[in-house]
Amino acid sequence: MSEIRLYVSTTEDGANRILDLMSLAFGEEDFAIATTEVDEKADIWEASIYMMAEDEDEVRPRFEGCIKEDFPDAIVVREIIPDIDWIAKSLEGLKPVRAGRFLVHGSHDRDKVQPHDLAIEIDAGQAFGTGHHGTTAGCLEVIETVVRSRKVRNALDLGTGSGVLAIAVRKMVKVPVLATDIDPIAVRVARDNARRNKVVEGIDFRTAPGFHSTAFAQHGPFDLIIANILARPLIKMAPQLVQHLAKDGSVILSGILAAQRWKVISAYSGAGLSHVRTIWRSGWVTIHFTQGKG
Repeated sequence: MSEIRLYVSTTEDGANRILDLMSLAFGEEDFAIATTEVDEKADIWEASIYMMAEDEDEVRPRFEGCIKEDFPDAIVVREIIPDIDWIAKSLEGLKPVRAGRFLVHGSHDRDKVQPHDLAIEIDAGQAFGTGHHGTTAGCLEVIETVVRSRKVRNALDLGTGSGVLAIAVRKMVKVPVLATDIDPIAVRVARDNARRNKVVEGIDFRTAPGFHSTAFAQHGPFDLIIANILARPLIKMAPQLVQHLAKDGSVILSGILAAQRWKVISAYSGAGLSHVRTIWRSGWVTIHFTQGKG
């Protein structure tokens, strides 16, 4: 069964308003909703809701209904999401990724695991999470440092993708972890990866758009928040992310090009966090912040 995207084109302000309306209309249902920038200069954005084709007849009128009053001229466009295994295409020939005690590897490289390794097996699948070596390895390195040096009672993996970082936290310390993604396919794959790695308890995988889900209030505030996304959304969500951080908690951010690091540091310093350190890997950086002494 194909996946469908219904979306409308609007401005950035309009997209944010539609996201709020969809959050109210669809609440905790397993439909991913998201906003995407299409053209920065022209201020063109898309507000989308994703579903399986079999759900379209039920979702479309609700989507149209929830935005009709505020956006009477909006045209809802339908897109069939192609069934392409993007990770399989991007990870061809991928070698194991080592960061501290962590070793992220495919099933074909199980023989590379050493007795002292914290091994995480992630094969190519329909979810992002192991493609950018520098971002994944940087996050794993900082996770190990934080968990060893600070008290962590719970954690959030925002934009979990393949689930690799949530699995890493749970393998290091037996604390509850909330792992969220806007893509329901990613959430399903991440849950399967956790089972494959014998992490069958302790991680709550949720489909959640940004911080609109009630899951964050249910599980937070968090001692450790990890977000391996991209610089622009990280900058925009800084105030909301910090609101969900526990006192003296740590934040690990990645998906950031080296040239973008100062904007990210400025946004989170302005939100009240202290910059601890920045790790550089292959043109990408991972940044560690704390709400308290580093």
